[in-house]
Order: sequence, then structure tokens, then C-alpha cells
Amino acid sequence: MRDFHFPGRSEVYASNGMCATSHPLGAAIGIDILKRGGTAMDAAIAGALVLGICEPQMTGIGGDLFALVSPSGSNKVHAYNGSGRAPAASSAETLRAQGHTTVPLYGPEAVTIPTAMHAFSQLSEKWGKLGLDALLAPTIHYAEEGIPVAPRVAFDWLDASNALQGAGKTHYLVDGKVPKAGEIFRAPGQAEVLKRVAKDGIKAFYEGEIADDMLSALNALGGVHTASDFAGVSSNETNPISGTYKGTDLFEHPPNGQGATAILMLNILKHFDIAAMDPLGTQRAHIEAEATKLAYDARNRFLADPDHTARLEHMLSSETAAQLAALIDPSRAMASATKLSEAVHKDTIYITAVDRDGMSVSLIYSIFHGFGSGIASEKFGILLQNRGAGFNLEQGHPNELGSGKRPMHTIIPGMLVENGTPSMPFGVMGGAYQPNGHARFVSNLKDFGMDAQSAIDAPRSFAEGDVLKVEKGYSEQVRSELTELGHKVEVPSGPIGGAQAIKISDNGVLVGASDPRKDGCALGY
Repeated sequence: MRDFHFPGRSEVYASNGMCATSHPLGAAIGIDILKRGGTAMDAAIAGALVLGICEPQMTGIGGDLFALVSPSGSNKVHAYNGSGRAPAASSAETLRAQGHTTVPLYGPEAVTIPTAMHAFSQLSEKWGKLGLDALLAPTIHYAEEGIPVAPRVAFDWLDASNALQGAGKTHYLVDGKVPKAGEIFRAPGQAEVLKRVAKDGIKAFYEGEIADDMLSALNALGGVHTASDFAGVSSNETNPISGTYKGTDLFEHPPNGQGATAILMLNILKHFDIAAMDPLGTQRAHIEAEATKLAYDARNRFLADPDHTARLEHMLSSETAAQLAALIDPSRAMASATKLSEAVHKDTIYITAVDRDGMSVSLIYSIFHGFGSGIASEKFGILLQNRGAGFNLEQGHPNELGSGKRPMHTIIPGMLVENGTPSMPFGVMGGAYQPNGHARFVSNLKDFGMDAQSAIDAPRSFAEGDVLKVEKGYSEQVRSELTELGHKVEVPSGPIGGAQAIKISDNGVLVGASDPRKDGCALGY
């Protein structure tokens, strides 16, 4: 229990349903959907969609998603892959011949086919009750009427707006300027898109005038996308992967997501007595940083499109973790992992919902970098993701850009399972930080007995590239000691990531937690 003398958040308790996400309106819409008899999946879809208007720099209908779901009446965890593929004409060889060593972040080469909308349609059909048209209605309303820009959104919008180009500036600036907190943002073009999807079905998004609008924007800049690429869009159910840490199973989405990295990190941390360390001390931050470097190096070598990931079993094996743990020197920092081709980003939304019948959903939805590629369609203002920047151009690498391939993705939903029963859908936003965030969250719960809110609130550090980012919540002494160990320590300009979680208690009571680093909240009824 937190000390009520100090500022902070209490966990939220409810018995019928709960939704937690990074903006209050998303959570409120999720609860409204649950009260109307919708499932947790209905709530997650409706809430996620409106976040594309609440937090347009983070996500939108030009992006991708991944989901984990445990249906009511079942303890099975299903995974769903709503990530897009590279156009059929994509070629790493062509980009190498043009002198590129990485996929250009803000060019059409980075734009994979946006697949979230297809996934929303399929998820609604498989695990929803209300129908996609009903789930689109709140976003249509708010896209037309507008939403006041929230403080954290305004903070992020300022830097992210540098990516906007062409029609992106028209649709995502207000009177030509970055909106301040409290100003109204509207997206009438997106409202029209969603009206057509509600009326005519998901094909209206991927064929006809809406798809042509996206294609025109891409082809005008030299993109190789075709109508066939959009019409052939697909998303699919797959099997989750899992690992165990101190009696709790962590379920993650399989490749092309990076969830295996979180499992590997925890497998490495098992070889150290983390529980005996100060949770906010130097030694824990150091060991975690070293485990991060090793796990992320494995990620960068092995994870890719599911059809091209060949060494997943090796990455998840206890023997691999033991060998890597032996490389960690408790008294000295090692060199950083080789960087991915992607630039640093932290732009994602996460939403979780649990309904009265016991369905739990963990869903993450993103356009990758702030405002994605910066490319928006002229008429409808659909902002296109730059997920293709997650590919590399190394010849023969599993994650090499190629025709119809899915890139390695940073966004990962999580779910904890206790004694075979799903007990906590959760997610930690923050781009590349996410596997580290998952591992730290689980360690906070299991090693230090924190409740979900305390585990989310606790200060974070992250070994990213050759820098160890350490939030202001750590003491100056810790930062100094980490420097003495050989880390290049920096206090990041903004907080590291954000998180949401819902604990399902043994008596059925739902306990929600929401990160104060974001504008959102957990709501229940």
C-alpha cells in the first residue's frame, strides 16, 4: 500500500469490468462499451481507435497492432498479428545500390501496408459482440467534433511534428502550428474514412478511393506500393510464446514482435539474486543494463518475419541464458549491443480491458516513430507508419527488407499467467524499451513484492545504444556509481515509456494500474 502522505496514484478496484490506457477518453469509451454489453475485445478496439485522435503522434489507422487475448471460459492465451508487410516490389538490393545503409525513416521505403484496420475487423468478428460499426462510432464522433490536446500529448507533439511533410502538415497542425495543451484537434478526413468502413466493410479501407488516396501519397514520393499490395492485406492469429520467472508465466507475442527479448532478459536475471538488491540501487540497475545489452543483441541477430526467424528456440533456451549471464561482470559495464537500423522512438499506445465474463485483452497499436513516416494522404489525412524502418539492409540477414516480409516490431503486448490462469494483461510502451520494461515490471512484482501501481511508478533505467538512460527518480549517488562502473549515464529529456495493467484477483475483483508518465488512467465499474 502506498504512503498517503505523498503524491501518487492508488490502484483502481472494480468488479464488473475495467479498461486502462494512456488517455482518459480511451478508458472512458472502453468502459461505456463494456456497460453496453460489449466484450473486452470490443472495449479495447473502440478505445484504441479513439486514441488515434487523442494521441495522433503515437498511433492511427495508418499503423499496425498486436494483441493477446484470453477468452471468457478459457485459460488459453491467443496471439493476433496485425502487422503489415512490405510491398511486393520492395528490395533491399535496390536501396543498397542507391547508397543506403538503412531504410530511410521518412520516405515511402519505410511504409509497410497499414494492417491495424484489417486486424480490428477480424478481432471484432472473432471476439466481439457489438460489431465493427458500433466500435467505430465514438471515433467518428470525436474526429468530427474534436478533442482537447492533453498535456503529455502536447509535449510529445512538439518534437514529433518535425517529421510531418506535405499533407501531414495540413492535417496534423492546427492553423499551421503545433497545438498547445487545451487546443482542439479535429480529423474530419478520418471521420469520413471510418464512416465508409462502418457502412461498406473493411474492403472500403483497402480498395477504392481510400486506398487510392494512400497510394497517391506514396507513389508521388517514389513508393513502389500498388493497389494489389493494399487489396491483399492480411492479419492472422498465431501462438504466443512464454517463459517463467519465480513461478509466474510471462506470455508474449512471437516474432515478428520482440517479446522473446523480454523472456530472455528474465531468464538471464534468474542467475542473479535480484531480490537481495536495493530496487532503486546501483547494483540492480547495472545487472539489468548488462542483461539488456545481451538480450537485445540476440534480438538484433535473430528476430524477424515469422517465416524467417530460425533461432527462436535457441534464444529462449535456459542454456543460452546461462551462457549470457556468465558474461556479466558485476563490477564493470560491457560494450553496448549492436544498434538496429531503426532510430530511437517512443511512440505507441497500449490498452488493456477485462470484462465481467472473464475475457482479458492486451493490445498495442502504433505508427512507430512520432507521426510515423510523416507522410499523410491528401484527401483523408491518413498518416502512414514507417514500420519498414525496422528492417535492415544487411544481405542475408533474417530481418533484411524483402518483398512481402514483415519487419521486426518493437511493440509487444504482455500477459501474466499464475497457476495456469491468466492473471494480468499488461503493457509497457516506449519503443525499444518495451522488453526491458516488461522484464522490470515482472521483477518489481516478483522480486520486490510491489503491487502493479508501485511497479509501474518505480523509476526506470534503460541501456540504449552506448548510453544508460536513468530517470530523475534515481539518486545522484546511483548515477555517480553507475558512471564509476563504466556506464555513460544520461538523464533523458522525458520519462522512459509508460505502462498499464489490470490484475484479475482470485475473487474476481479487478485491480487497475496506470502510468503517471502518461495522461491516462484505469477505470472500472
